Amino acid sequence: MTNTPRRHRRTALTALALLPLAALAACGGGGGTGDTSAEEGSGKGTISIWAHQGQASETAALQNAVKSFNSSQSDIKAELKLIPENDYTKTITATDASELPDVLEFDGPTMANFVYNGKLAPVDDHVSTRTLGNATDAVKAQGQIDGKHYGLGMFDSGLGLYANKKLLDAAGVTYPKGVEDAWTAEEFGQALKALKAEDPDGKVLDISEQYGLATEWGTYGFSPIVWSAGGALLKDGKAEGALDSPEVVSAMKTFQSWKAYVDPNTDGNAFAKGKVALSWVGHWMYPAYGEALGDDLVVLPLPDFGDGPRTGQGSWAWGIGARSENGKAAGAFLDYLLNDTNVGAMTKANGAVPATRTALAKSELYREGGPLQIFADQLARSCGDSAVDDSCVAVTRPVTAGYPTVTAKFHTALNSIYGGADPQEALRKAARAIDRDFADNAGYEIP
Repeated sequence: MTNTPRRHRRTALTALALLPLAALAACGGGGGTGDTSAEEGSGKGTISIWAHQGQASETAALQNAVKSFNSSQSDIKAELKLIPENDYTKTITATDASELPDVLEFDGPTMANFVYNGKLAPVDDHVSTRTLGNATDAVKAQGQIDGKHYGLGMFDSGLGLYANKKLLDAAGVTYPKGVEDAWTAEEFGQALKALKAEDPDGKVLDISEQYGLATEWGTYGFSPIVWSAGGALLKDGKAEGALDSPEVVSAMKTFQSWKAYVDPNTDGNAFAKGKVALSWVGHWMYPAYGEALGDDLVVLPLPDFGDGPRTGQGSWAWGIGARSENGKAAGAFLDYLLNDTNVGAMTKANGAVPATRTALAKSELYREGGPLQIFADQLARSCGDSAVDDSCVAVTRPVTAGYPTVTAKFHTALNSIYGGADPQEALRKAARAIDRDFADNAGYEIP
């Protein structure tokens, strides 16, 4: 059980959390090839597939899907190559487009960089309309550029607050029942004060500090504060005026003030052991938390900083190599991979949110009435990465080839703010650095 949080965290945050972002950023200056449409081909023959080798249960689910596909028909043979997770994104980055496979898995936030460098083709003309239509809005938002879909996923992710009902009740704290009545940031602060009064050491909140805030967790876990405050990591291709707006600065000052209530959670078990009443983290902690707390576990939305509660989303996705000569066969494989049987098996293996509508409706965890329905409810109200208003909740990390710079500058600023730095200065510095990089790279516009 002690390994579960770490494995599920990797599924959600993806390999960006484990890799030097400079490796991707360094590839952002060349631009794409223009025409990156895969050739249709005959729809027969052998296709090559690359995927990351993650936790054993995920790997087994994927291997079973490939084996089942090959035995289900005789026209196409799928050959799977597994690459260690820590090396996976670096391998794609270092491989020339002409040497990439017909079908490949990739981190959601890396997609735009791979499109920019001519390594991914749109899947729209190769997968069936049913497959596209069955994908959730959130996962389509992660995989879309200029109206074309370059990636579709088997699973998605989400954030929330896990709460110990027993400890909340003992402190007289009432809590929201869903997204519509999420705590405001002020109400959340009041809840922390009330919980502190009943706690021996006054540490009542876990924000998964053990992951490190100056990592992809910092961006994935806390950029929802920026969106909820009415700001953005990028708006119309610029960070200045969006990331460092007065509303975001104020929200970050509030976040900074909560440090006094945070347990450092060095062993990752503060919430499960009952040391804290609240845990700011994602869907992947449910197995450990559910086993530890049972009926005392409740799942809540993140606080509302003024423009409504927000959540991060996004995870691994599948696409077609830009130089593939077997687009029709690659699309047939993706159609099969994304059916209910395979998506159900994969999400049972990793506990993630199914990324197709039909599999989601069947999920014991995420369907209506399930213990994690709130994650599905949030993802059903997708904002994409820019069209954020009070009707949506789930925000995709910016779909841009410059994402490595955006996340590096933001989570560096977040970490310094948490450490006591002036929020206005830290955010202004980050915004200027992002905009300089974008100016130097012509806005990372994809041809």
